[in-house]
Amino acid sequence: MTVAEVCVVVPGDVDDVAAPSGGNHYDRRLCEEFAASGRPVRELAVPGEWPRPGEAARAGLARMLAALPAGSVVLLDGLVACGVPEIVVPETRRLKVAVLVHLPLADEPGQADLNAAERETLEAAAAVIATSSWAKEHLIAHHGLEPSRVHAVAPGTDAAPLATGTDGATRLLCVASVTPRKGHDVLVEALAAVAHLPWRCECVGPLRRDPGHVTRLRQLIARHGLADRVHLEGPLTGKRLDDAYADADLAVLASRAETYGMVVTEALARGLPVVATSVDGVPGTLGHAPDGSVPGLLAPPDDPAALATALRRWLVEPDLRGRLRVAARERRATLAGWDDTARRMATVLSRLSRETR
Repeated sequence: MTVAEVCVVVPGDVDDVAAPSGGNHYDRRLCEEFAASGRPVRELAVPGEWPRPGEAARAGLARMLAALPAGSVVLLDGLVACGVPEIVVPETRRLKVAVLVHLPLADEPGQADLNAAERETLEAAAAVIATSSWAKEHLIAHHGLEPSRVHAVAPGTDAAPLATGTDGATRLLCVASVTPRKGHDVLVEALAAVAHLPWRCECVGPLRRDPGHVTRLRQLIARHGLADRVHLEGPLTGKRLDDAYADADLAVLASRAETYGMVVTEALARGLPVVATSVDGVPGTLGHAPDGSVPGLLAPPDDPAALATALRRWLVEPDLRGRLRVAARERRATLAGWDDTARRMATVLSRLSRETR
C-alpha cells in the first residue's frame, strides 16, 4: 500500500542529544523508516518550548502549516499540536491532519490546564494516533473521541545484543527523564528499603526538564545515605547508552503514568528483565514470552513499599532471577521492529489520503 507524501511535524529538539525522549525517538525512527522504505516524507522541525510555545514559535508553526498545499497529509507530533488549537484547528479544514499523541498533555504533572486545548485539537483532526492499545482506549474515553478515528501504532524496537551484566543481580538501570511523572522519588524510597542488600542503580536521563524536582531528588538520595549507590548520570545516547544497558542486570521503571514505556522494550531487546509499575500501558508493553511467562515484576504505581518488595525478590531469589532472564530472552524474540511501526502508520495515513472531508 502506497501513501502520498507525508509531512511530519516534529519538535525542534527532535535530535537534541542533551534532551532525548521517547517521543523524539519515535518521530526520528518513523521518518527514517519511511525514507528507507521509499515512502515520500518531508520532515518539518518546529523550534519552541512545546507544548507552551512563545510567540515566535507559534508564528513559525502557523507559517509552516499555511505554506503546505491544500490536501496535504500532515502528521503532527501531539506535543507540538495539542496545546495550540487556535493554530491547528483552522488548518484541519484544508489539510488532512493526523495527530500522534505520545502522552496526553494532562498526564504530565502541571499541565492539566492544557486538557481542553488538546481535546479541541484532537476533535478536529482527521485521525488520532496513540502509541498503544491502552492509550487508544484512554484517549477515546478521556476526550470522547469517535473510536473509528483513533488508531494504535506502537513503537518499534531496534535489535540489540544480549546484555552481559555484572554479577547477574546487583546492577540496576533506570532510563527515564528525571521528572515527577517518571517516579524516581518512588524508586529512591524503594531502594532505601533494600539498602541492606548489595546493589547499585544508574539513572540515565535528562536532568534539565524540571530542575526543582532534580534538586529535591538529590536531597532525598542524600537523606537516605545513597549518594554513593544511586547515580544521576544525565542523558546518554548512542554507544554510551548501549554500554549502560550492556552492563545492567535489571531495568527498573517507577513511572506514575506511561502510555507505552519504550525503555521496557529496549531492555527486553537486550534480554534484560524489568521491574516496573503496573501503570497504564506498561503491562502490555512488558507482555509475555511465548510460553506465557512474564519477563519481569510489576508493582502498583506510587507505592514504594510494593516496589521495594519486587526489588528485594529480585535481589535475594536466584531462581526467580533465572526464570525472569529466560522469559526476557524469549520475549526478546517476539518484539516488532520499527519497519512494522512504519507500515502500520503508512496504512493509517494511506486511508487518510484517500478520504474526502
